[in-house]
Amino acid sequence: MPIHTALLPLLVLCVILVNGWTDAPNAIATAVGSGALSFRPAVALAAVCNFAGVALACLCFPAVAATMENLVRFSSPQDTQAGLCGALLAVILWGVAAWRFGLPTSESHALLAGLSGAALALGADIQPSAWVAVGMGLVLSLPAGVVAGRGVCRGLGRIPHNPMAGQRWAAALTAFLHGAQDGQKFLALLLMAQGVSAARPPLTLLLLTACTMALGTGLGGRRIVEKIGHELAHLTPTQGLAADLATGVVLGMCSALGLPVSTSHAKVAAICGASPHPKAGVVAQLLLVWVLTFPACMGLGYVFALLMR
Repeated sequence: MPIHTALLPLLVLCVILVNGWTDAPNAIATAVGSGALSFRPAVALAAVCNFAGVALACLCFPAVAATMENLVRFSSPQDTQAGLCGALLAVILWGVAAWRFGLPTSESHALLAGLSGAALALGADIQPSAWVAVGMGLVLSLPAGVVAGRGVCRGLGRIPHNPMAGQRWAAALTAFLHGAQDGQKFLALLLMAQGVSAARPPLTLLLLTACTMALGTGLGGRRIVEKIGHELAHLTPTQGLAADLATGVVLGMCSALGLPVSTSHAKVAAICGASPHPKAGVVAQLLLVWVLTFPACMGLGYVFALLMR
């Protein structure tokens, strides 16, 4: 048996775990930063809502999985397994390295870059229509997050509200939508590894994806919560609520349209829109990591795919 045949399902689960560990903390960062939730209860809330988001994703946003399933067409089952292994190894390495420095990176875009590198290495067909959806999600999420954050913050200033209570509900919504978005992406890979269509995922694989992401979220990702919740900007409770609601708007809109989008990008953009003074140094760090994600993961995916082949 080729090594990647046995390795592929394990790598998919590892990436789902890393995603829950390094990306889901973005959902609760502002609630923790403003004091609406303490760290451990916030982590528990995010884990439960991530599980629910993944488990219900096929009912809520099935178009995201279909987009992911059609990104790349490898020429043989062996190349499919080798290419997926190479892309997943790139995601794991990049995600853990970014976490080491407390930087939230997008596993979604790392995966897309890794798949691109693997496709180039193995001569696979890249589907233009699916990549248009990916590009639209990437281009729209940042300006949409800034505009939504600013607009929601202004709107909240005109109506009576309880920002602390609102942030708890908004953090839960953001975690749910993160699970729905990223759960669809990685469930599609798990189904590809099993040779199953994303249109009809078996309940066992759906629940396995949900449990793995919830477990990763339960690990906490404290460094990323500190970076986003404390270092990026000093938010008032109302500004924090605006950022959380704006993130939910962007994730929900893109998910409904079938556009893969990064929770990290949407949340940071929403914070920059809601806060009058985000810290330029932290923003520059995050932008640098995001810019490097594509070339770094594409190169890693290329090399790992050749090695796995």
